[in-house]
Amino acid sequence: MRKTTRLRLAGGLAAVLVAAGIATGPAAQASPKQPTLAELAQRHGRYFGSATDNPELTDTAYTAVLGSEFDMITPGNGMKWYATEPQQGVFDWTNGDQIVNLARKNHQRVRAHTLVWHSQLPDWLTGRQWTADELRAVLKKHIQTEVRHYRGKVYSWDVVNEAFNEDGTYRETLWYKTLGPGYIADALRWAHQADPHARLYLNDYNIEAVGPKSDAYYQLAKDLKAHKVPLDGIGLQAHLALQYGYPTTLEDNLRRFSRLGLDTALTEVDVRMILPATDEKLAQQAQWYRDLTEACLAVRRCVGITIWDYTDKYSWIPAFFPGEGAALPWDEQLLPKPAYFAIRTALGGK
Repeated sequence: MRKTTRLRLAGGLAAVLVAAGIATGPAAQASPKQPTLAELAQRHGRYFGSATDNPELTDTAYTAVLGSEFDMITPGNGMKWYATEPQQGVFDWTNGDQIVNLARKNHQRVRAHTLVWHSQLPDWLTGRQWTADELRAVLKKHIQTEVRHYRGKVYSWDVVNEAFNEDGTYRETLWYKTLGPGYIADALRWAHQADPHARLYLNDYNIEAVGPKSDAYYQLAKDLKAHKVPLDGIGLQAHLALQYGYPTTLEDNLRRFSRLGLDTALTEVDVRMILPATDEKLAQQAQWYRDLTEACLAVRRCVGITIWDYTDKYSWIPAFFPGEGAALPWDEQLLPKPAYFAIRTALGGK
């Protein structure tokens, strides 16, 4: 990705307001007279969501913001294979159900995540060799059992997650090595059979810009559509980092998928930085959040944005990228950062 050549100062003003105490405390994400991010996004026909995870649901200050500011929820881990089928043929819906029930209570929808991935698989699945027929049967049963369980309760599924390498070749996963590339079409068909009304997505990171990896998804999507495989959208995770530059071709990329008749969504957004955070970095981060939001608003079939949890308090970044963090629009005290105000501005709020 190319480094951005522009750095506006919109986020800087927000930082001054926060410092001055004009917008402080957990309730500052939206005063009673101000619309929430979700309400602002709805004015544009979009959703604005957050991922969440089961351990943090005991944090009442956290869940208050989660339940009020967003209209779409994604379970960060609770619907992955290791959680839902820990033993072959033995299914556990506890974590997924908790988040679905929370969303229902808060009148929110659910982006369900994820059915087919190479990571976070249970040992029974990865610890032995499978024939193609055996693994195909296991995959079909898992997909259809899980999708049927949540039928009518979720808006969409990330059916296949992270299927390609950076150069656009297929990732050498258990699924690809045993079943070949056709596992993707099969997974989509099986999911559609189990819930014909759920929107079905392919989802990956580093596909925000036009390049080899996003080209691979474009070609795959084109082929799937040509063969009438049920595919509704492409999820662009948008895990970005200031040191690697902004994906300046994002809007063009969203448009080309739209021209295939597909929805797009920014599904796992965060913008990390090398710590410590500075006013300059926070202002640049704010601009990136604004640019991402504006890119989605500019493309009719970009249906919404989900941030990968909303607060630095529960971000996955520090554990996986040591020395990096401060990636989300709320800080560890649940206080809104310049990025939050930049998103509001992009959505037409104050």
